[in-house]
Amino acid sequence: MVEKEVLMTFDRLKEMEAELEHLKTVRRKEVAGRIKQAIEFGDISENSEYEDAKNEQAFIEGSILALEQKLRNARIIDSKDVNVDVVSVGSMVKLLNLQTNKEVEYSIVGSDDANPILGKISNESPVGKGLLDNPVGSTIEITVPAGTLRVKILSIRK
Repeated sequence: MVEKEVLMTFDRLKEMEAELEHLKTVRRKEVAGRIKQAIEFGDISENSEYEDAKNEQAFIEGSILALEQKLRNARIIDSKDVNVDVVSVGSMVKLLNLQTNKEVEYSIVGSDDANPILGKISNESPVGKGLLDNPVGSTIEITVPAGTLRVKILSIRK
C-alpha cells in the first residue's frame, strides 16, 4: 500500500516532533506507572483504574503510530517554492464572495495545518480543491455542503 504524502509547514513538523517526543518520554511513563499502581491494588479483573490506564495506554500507542506515519510521509511546504501564478498549497488567496460581495483571504495548507478559524484551509477541503490551479481573475463555482459557493480570485501571494 502506498502511503499518502502529508503536506505541512516546517512549524507544524516541529510541533508534531515535539508531541511525539512528549508521548514517548513522558506520557508512556506516566501510564506505565498508573498500570503498575493499579496492579498493586490486587484483582485486575474488577479494577477500573487498571482498565482506564490500559485504555489510555492503547490511545497513546495509537497516537504515537499515527504521528510516526505522518512524519515519515511528511513533505514540507517551503514558501520560496510556492508558485503565485496559480493557487497552490502554500498560497495566500484573496477572494471575492460573489454572493455576499465580501472579500476573504485564505491560506491553502495541508490537512494537518488546516484551521478554518485562522483562515487556513486544507487543499483537500471542497474550497481548497476548488481553488487549486486557478489563476488571478478566475471566477469559480465550488460545491460545498451548504450549496454552491461562487468566488473570484483577486490575488495570490506567498
